[in-house]
Amino acid sequence: MLYHVSEERNIEVFVPRKAEAWPDLPPVVWAMDEKHLINYLFPRECPRIIYANSPRVSEADQAKFFSQAAANTIIAVESGWLERIKQARIYKYCFADDGFELMDENAGYYISRETVRPLRIEPVQDLLERLLSYEIELRFTPNLHPLKAAILASTVTDFSMIRLRNARS
Repeated sequence: MLYHVSEERNIEVFVPRKAEAWPDLPPVVWAMDEKHLINYLFPRECPRIIYANSPRVSEADQAKFFSQAAANTIIAVESGWLERIKQARIYKYCFADDGFELMDENAGYYISRETVRPLRIEPVQDLLERLLSYEIELRFTPNLHPLKAAILASTVTDFSMIRLRNARS
């Protein structure tokens, strides 16, 4: 099963379209796998950084990023987004995985060049409760940029930085 998350509640058909971030890619429909679904249980424009521990992380970076954590995956969000997260209602569109191809294993992205109809649509109402049902640590910070710089300068390789253009400057 693959998924697409949206604040729109009744998309009947997903038509391939161009993605700004990948100008060389033809129009596609985007989906993600179950493992990466948690990265998208936020309002669409919410800036966030998701990073995870792995054997590739150095001892020094283990201490810096994970020594105080009770989870292997940490999601950091700017505190200014807390109320929007609490009030947001999003919808999880479920797709059969046939017709999709893996585009990016690290991000869990799948693409289809064909029009896709969802098998079902599931509302996700309490995002904080849903997020905390996963084995993650959810952190709020006034500004994501110091964390971004620290991760990019580290041995942490399993990370995702989403919508940082909307983070505080």
